Amino acid sequence: MAEEETKTEATPAAAAPAEAAPAAAKPQERQGRGGNRGGNRDKRGGRDGGRGRGGRGNNDGGEELIEKLVHINRVSKTVKGGKRFGFAALVVVGDGKGRAGFGKGKAREVPEAITKATAAAKKKMVRVPLREGRTLHHDGTGQFGAGNVTLRSAPPGTGIIAGGPMRAVFESLGVADVVTKSNGTSNPYNMIRATFVALGEQTSPKAVSQRRGKKIADLLGRGGASEAQAEADAAAVTE
Repeated sequence: MAEEETKTEATPAAAAPAEAAPAAAKPQERQGRGGNRGGNRDKRGGRDGGRGRGGRGNNDGGEELIEKLVHINRVSKTVKGGKRFGFAALVVVGDGKGRAGFGKGKAREVPEAITKATAAAKKKMVRVPLREGRTLHHDGTGQFGAGNVTLRSAPPGTGIIAGGPMRAVFESLGVADVVTKSNGTSNPYNMIRATFVALGEQTSPKAVSQRRGKKIADLLGRGGASEAQAEADAAAVTE
């Protein structure tokens, strides 16, 4: 009888851990569900970030852009408690194939100001027709404020003869041969604005022929060139 009582008493004791095991497993299940929800939030954040990067890639056309930092200026704003200092950045962006733009940005830190300026430059990119993909089709002038610039096409091997701010524009644009002159202010903002005004007035023989309803060879032949030379130059015109 003593042995039976001992076995009877031991049976509930052995069953107690078995009943306690599910209770201990429940917090683990709740923790696992919480972890899954956290993982889903991480995945959603990754998808959102991917859409953001994809949107910027679509705006850039999926091409690698050339970014040139032209100027950084320290600025200040007077507030009630004193002065609040920041930085202003001027950036030129281009694809090296005839598209370029400029933008400016302000922030408390230099990297953030450059990022804002780069984003603004990408939104304002314009296309400029190039002759043979290396120089301008014709001479031009541009003026903005006190800035006055002159642009001239150049033969192969000339290189980029331009000042600092203007050089950044032509390097990002993909121009290999050009001669420029800046008359007036040396303010980089006005110089770049005047340069883009002059670039905006560039027209190609192809655009003029379409507007006037004529052949490109007819337009090029009026400069005194022979018919064969005009035909060869017309065949070389791509934009």
